[in-house]
Amino acid sequence: MKRILLLALLPIIVLAQQKQNYKVAIVAFYNCENFYDTVHNPMINDIDFTPAGAYKYNTAIYLDKVKKLATVISQIGVDVNRDGPALLGVAEIENDTVLRDLIHSPSLLRCSYQIVHYDSRDPRGIDVALIYNPKYFVVEESKPLFVQLPGRSKYARYTRDILWVRGKLDGEEINILVNHWPSKLGGEGKSASARAAAAAVCKIQLALIEKNTPNAKTIVMGDLNDDPISPSITRVLNAKARVQDVKEGDVYNPWAELYNKGIGTLAYNDCWSLFDQILLTYPWLNKQQDGFFFYKQFVFNKEFMTENRGVRKGYPMRTWDGFIYRGGYSDHYPSYIVLLKKTK
Repeated sequence: MKRILLLALLPIIVLAQQKQNYKVAIVAFYNCENFYDTVHNPMINDIDFTPAGAYKYNTAIYLDKVKKLATVISQIGVDVNRDGPALLGVAEIENDTVLRDLIHSPSLLRCSYQIVHYDSRDPRGIDVALIYNPKYFVVEESKPLFVQLPGRSKYARYTRDILWVRGKLDGEEINILVNHWPSKLGGEGKSASARAAAAAVCKIQLALIEKNTPNAKTIVMGDLNDDPISPSITRVLNAKARVQDVKEGDVYNPWAELYNKGIGTLAYNDCWSLFDQILLTYPWLNKQQDGFFFYKQFVFNKEFMTENRGVRKGYPMRTWDGFIYRGGYSDHYPSYIVLLKKTK
């Protein structure tokens, strides 16, 4: 990419080798790692994240957490689009209070971000949400999708809902599914059926979208708590890792390539995982179309977000080291994709 031209509506990127101008849209996902406010909600298990709780979570720490997350978000994709993400899925957020504090941070105010959020029945009180820039995206419809956990797959009875949003990206109708699938707490084998259940909800919604709007453009994003090669993704969701294998009605997963190179979004015991993925349906792959198409995928893993000391050196710098405030950003790196659209 040789140079960037900016128009009043959307930035334009010029690919010199093709001599073609493109509008650019950044789509990102970020697990915000225990992004709570400091007020106890008796309906959920959040007591640890209060001033009297185990983390001694006070206003100063909360405001620093907001600032740190906003700093990261404000820099995602700005090398190709100075506005940053047009669409940003987030996970591990407690409520709309923390979301509004986030989007009103000084480093994000210029984007006039808006949110789509529903409270779920997750016992920890953490949800998913969509943050969007109204300059690029207009919401038309949204709803939470309930995930029924199979018996004995998890200690808790409930998990996070999946958020479905339909709207227009620069006038083009798209669908978005924001996910945070059940974790591997309790053992990967025992919990695998819980993630398969979440994947099945996505699969059903994809089929419904396709029935109502043939050749619909849908983005499936989130912390899937599984890698690109895991059965929940390759078998249940039936996502393909190679473009040439993707047919109408299929889902493309561009992250297997990075995962196979040892690139991940989080690390544990010196092993990298790539849980934070953004998948796309078949119509996004046609580069000759008039609408947006998929161009490239990235993990946003800047040095300032990376731990520089201790046993986790080289990992994403966490907010907490045990119950001690580390002052990091998140235990996950964000992931993002670049979408392009031909313009005159």
